[in-house]
Amino acid sequence: MTQNERLSITVLGTGTSQGVPVIGCQCEVCQSTDPKDKRLRSSIMFSYKGENYVVDTGPDFRQQMLREDVRSLKAVLYTHSHKDHIAGMDDVRSFNFLERRDMELFCNEQTEEALRREFYYAFEQNKYPGVPNVNINNISTEDFRLPNGLNVTPIKVYHYKMPVLGFRIGDFAYLTDVKTIPEEEMEKLRGVKMLILDCLREKEHISHLNLKEALEMIDVLQPDQTYLTHISHLFDTHDGICSKLPEGVEPAYDGLKLSIDLKH
Repeated sequence: MTQNERLSITVLGTGTSQGVPVIGCQCEVCQSTDPKDKRLRSSIMFSYKGENYVVDTGPDFRQQMLREDVRSLKAVLYTHSHKDHIAGMDDVRSFNFLERRDMELFCNEQTEEALRREFYYAFEQNKYPGVPNVNINNISTEDFRLPNGLNVTPIKVYHYKMPVLGFRIGDFAYLTDVKTIPEEEMEKLRGVKMLILDCLREKEHISHLNLKEALEMIDVLQPDQTYLTHISHLFDTHDGICSKLPEGVEPAYDGLKLSIDLKH
């Protein structure tokens, strides 16, 4: 199998809506000097056949693109409309200039409404020079294909009562901001080998999986390897989290590089 037949994943951010460290916080986690305890807002980039795709453009999108030296971006996939997942959309304009084309955005109708509201200037009939140029592709729960032909399966999960999209590509799945998953959507995750999964902290939360719930979901799905994301400063340090996890489960960290073979 050639490198082009592998899906490469870069974890861009693994933090909550406030990131880690949290502004003004003096807790052990926020004061940690371990680079793995510095968490930007949650996002990933995946690459296939030389093309890069990002899931969510949070407030740290610009910083993440600079850190990873990303010079080409084919499209953005959105999980949902919360600000920590869409706030950086304006910065796709850098790729408009670099690649001389509109940026393809894939999102559900609720997220499209938020993007049109928050970035109204990008959708006006007579646009001001220099604003982002984007093309919205509506998705729901049906499979869709990216410009390079890669098949993506959306997974509809719930962030309390809010519908959020996770994504499965081959045997890899990314699920952030999740509390519950309907049984029919769980079926779409059967056989997944590599999973990146929301796990906010140990204490229960109204709209995110806690450690107990995440481990129960992992036990049902039985992936070969799971990485936890959307991690709060209230969880523990990276090393502290590692000490609480079973074999095959690890906390993700910003900059983590992964890859998985794609079946044809």
